[in-house]
Amino acid sequence: MNIKLFAAGLALIGSTLSIQAMAFESQPVMNLDTAQKIAAGCQDEASKHGWKMSVSIVDGGANPIYFHRADGAYIGSGEIANMKAQNSAKMQMPTSLLDEFAFGKDKKGGPAPGIAHIPGFITLAGGLPIKTSKAFLGAVGVSGGMPHEDEACAQAGLEAVKSLLK
Repeated sequence: MNIKLFAAGLALIGSTLSIQAMAFESQPVMNLDTAQKIAAGCQDEASKHGWKMSVSIVDGGANPIYFHRADGAYIGSGEIANMKAQNSAKMQMPTSLLDEFAFGKDKKGGPAPGIAHIPGFITLAGGLPIKTSKAFLGAVGVSGGMPHEDEACAQAGLEAVKSLLK
């Protein structure tokens, strides 16, 4: 009897561990292939307009996955693209919303003006979160043009992988 009870207990523990392992496996994560496709979509949009952009992709923990600076893009645009991606990932929202929080839609003052003065924080459009219907994967940051141009490129990058983000 004790052997049957022991075997049943082991089976229960094994099935519980198996279910937990599957839960970890089912969480989508940002990978290099997807990051490269997002960056390519960004650069394709930039090329259509003659914009020279830097593109940064980070995972859900704001860790770098991929970076690309177009020939002729401002050197400083790389650092700004990284900051946009990291801030968007850390806050899980577009950096354009951070701009609204700091300065308001009318640029006469937002509800959180101090946010623009936090070291390492950026409140310029061009950073967008990367999400599936169920999970937050990371963020893309683009810099090199006007903020609305940067955001258009970031959005084009997300559109390029729309079928993968379901």
